[in-house]
Amino acid sequence: MRHIDRRLGLLFCVFLALFSVALARAAWLQGVKGGELAAEARTQQVTTVTVPGERGRVLDRNGKVLAVTAEAATVIATPYQVVDPAGTARALGAILPDVTAAELEEKLSAETGFEYLAHKVDLDEADEIEELEIHGIDTIPDSKRLYPQGELAAQVIGAVGSENEGLTGLEQSKDDVLGGADGEQEVVHDARGNPIRFDVLKPSSIGDDIQLTIDAAIQDVAEEAIADVTERYAAKGATAIVMDPKTGDLLAMANTPGFDPADLESASDESLANRATSFTYEPGSTFKAFTVGAALEEGQVTPETSFYLPSTIKVADRTIEEAHTRPPTTATTADILAQSSNVGAVTIGLDLGAETFDSWVRKLGFGEPTGVNYPGEEQGIVPTVDEYSGSSMGNLPIGQGLSVTPLQMASAYAAIANGGTLRKPRLISRLDGEEVAQDTEGTRVFSQRTASQLRTMLEGVLAPGGTASEVEVPGYA
Repeated sequence: MRHIDRRLGLLFCVFLALFSVALARAAWLQGVKGGELAAEARTQQVTTVTVPGERGRVLDRNGKVLAVTAEAATVIATPYQVVDPAGTARALGAILPDVTAAELEEKLSAETGFEYLAHKVDLDEADEIEELEIHGIDTIPDSKRLYPQGELAAQVIGAVGSENEGLTGLEQSKDDVLGGADGEQEVVHDARGNPIRFDVLKPSSIGDDIQLTIDAAIQDVAEEAIADVTERYAAKGATAIVMDPKTGDLLAMANTPGFDPADLESASDESLANRATSFTYEPGSTFKAFTVGAALEEGQVTPETSFYLPSTIKVADRTIEEAHTRPPTTATTADILAQSSNVGAVTIGLDLGAETFDSWVRKLGFGEPTGVNYPGEEQGIVPTVDEYSGSSMGNLPIGQGLSVTPLQMASAYAAIANGGTLRKPRLISRLDGEEVAQDTEGTRVFSQRTASQLRTMLEGVLAPGGTASEVEVPGYA
């Protein structure tokens, strides 16, 4: 009997020891490791995901959509819930075009509680994935940027990155207007990894629209025209600007080479540039109209003023020649502009003098940004009078020795077209829900009389005997 009691006592002691160990383990797990284990359990059951904000639209002047955000989905995974990572990867890889089965399998085999598998997935593809009903695989709301007109005005509009952030063009410079704020959402899973609840922690928001002065139809024609010119002359690039001279509204800003804003990774640096505002060059003979305009406004010449023009003219150490050799001749101011005479333009510039010539260059807006609402606008290079060399007045009146942007030239010529008023170009007509005012006042640079005389003389450039008679368009003066 005593022997049995001794065995029972021994068993009781063993049980008591085991119970003490279990109690101590439970106390350690609850007191020491409790927080860590609870956090791990929550990580396996609850995932916080970002819900991208929806970007505002970019519209042309007539309301045509140039850029818009569409609904999409992000595919997510709870890897430890995926029973067959390799098979799941193959199934998903057959649906998702931008990710390989190998990449998917690597993520599905990760020792984590959450993985992003694919972003910006089309809703049709997301529906296919949902229909597979694979445990541990789910989709959450996302968005993607679409450009319904393709490459049209791509350099002007710009493009966004993988997180819907603006990276180039107006998408970048107006990101604070277009970009909606991201939100956050908690996804709660059951023990099998299936989502059972979605809790909104912070709602996402929608950005504001931007309406441009660009006319999509005119932009399309301009892009076709410069694409043809670029190909014909094997040019590295080209730009074309269409401006309403009465208002300053930009109806087109076309560039080559182009790029697909939906495929930014394939774009080269050259194709991203808006040459209308970022490219500087010597304007050459196209600048002569402003030399003549300054002399007209100063009252130093009239269109009929006659000049004796030698075959060449020497200014300091430089001898200026004509584009084509000719004997000495007599020509009027109108003839000088129509025939694009280097000797004639330099003669007029020398009569103006360096100080007066420089003041007119700056009055016409050269040497400073036009003020158009577009990022990275160059101001060109215009030397000060103090920087002139002895031969500068043999260069500058014929558009050499300074650099300008295409938009500066378009704005200055628009002043001639509209009666002598230089207006700030306008690219955006509505911003933040507000109308962006046109520069209705402008700055008068030429009198109505001078502007009219210049327009008439410029018609001579296209007339028989002018330097560009071959590009005359019948019915247009």
